[in-house]
Amino acid sequence: MLNLCLKVNTDTNFTLTEEQIKKPLGHDILVATKAVSLNPVDQKVKANKVGKTIGYDASGIILEVGADVTLFKVGDEVFYAGDVTREGTFAKYHLVDERIVGRKPTTLTHLQAASLPLTSITAYEGLHEQLGIKTGKSILVINGAGGVGSMVIQLAKLHGLKVIATASKEDSIEWVKKLGADVVINHRKDLQEELIKNDIKQVDYIFCNHSTEENFNTMAEIIAPQGRIVSIVEVSKPLDLGKLFSKKASFSWELMFTKSMYQTEDLQSQHDILNKISKLIDEGKIIHTAKNILGVLSEDSLKKGLNDVAAGGSVGKSVFEVDFS
Repeated sequence: MLNLCLKVNTDTNFTLTEEQIKKPLGHDILVATKAVSLNPVDQKVKANKVGKTIGYDASGIILEVGADVTLFKVGDEVFYAGDVTREGTFAKYHLVDERIVGRKPTTLTHLQAASLPLTSITAYEGLHEQLGIKTGKSILVINGAGGVGSMVIQLAKLHGLKVIATASKEDSIEWVKKLGADVVINHRKDLQEELIKNDIKQVDYIFCNHSTEENFNTMAEIIAPQGRIVSIVEVSKPLDLGKLFSKKASFSWELMFTKSMYQTEDLQSQHDILNKISKLIDEGKIIHTAKNILGVLSEDSLKKGLNDVAAGGSVGKSVFEVDFS
């Protein structure tokens, strides 16, 4: 079967390429891609992916399954984030391990569903595996209006946390309030001063989605004794973790690709997480985050979309329909 995919040909451009698609083996499933979404990781990795296909979110329909597949069958509608060590989702067909794939929410279109996988897994793992959140506690979500922040707010509220989210633009503020944030503060101002204005001296948890280095000293000041901080943004120089010592506070990283990169024993937990997200969507307890519909995926539309991602400040997720016919 011939596949059509957008391959990186320079740091800024893509080429629509025709190539033979392999048959699914083992736990792999072959998906007819119907929609994809953009993530900051696309912008980050494309410079090192010349000749490769990027893209780390998709929704589609299963065409074939490998011999070891037990979780799905041909014809199932699925959504997933994929594996950064393999070819990406900006393609007509895509091979992916069933253990990191979930059942698409029945109440969503493929476009809407494609907005969810990467950010939902990141948010869920960060909240439950890294922070170990408990009902009744408080959490600060730095950059609450972005893709991950949008899911963190919803899942934290669902778990009974008091959510303080940062946002600066009017549409961002409205969005995080819609998602359930109890307090919204401006991240373009001093975070500690903004918290004090709202009678908040400290928080039990912090989920950092932006500028880890720039925010670390403030996070160390406002985290409660025995509190926990998680960040999804890597740094260029070491952090002074000694600032957390007297509080016995912890700092950890969240990277949803770790499980597939290292084939960890709990790899299938991402299948379970996506199924939980799908159920929550269908029950009306959380909403999708597809805010920017960018039309049909092509060389030009992808380039423009990634330029917008690089500019920052976007609300929710940007999604494409996949139709190479």
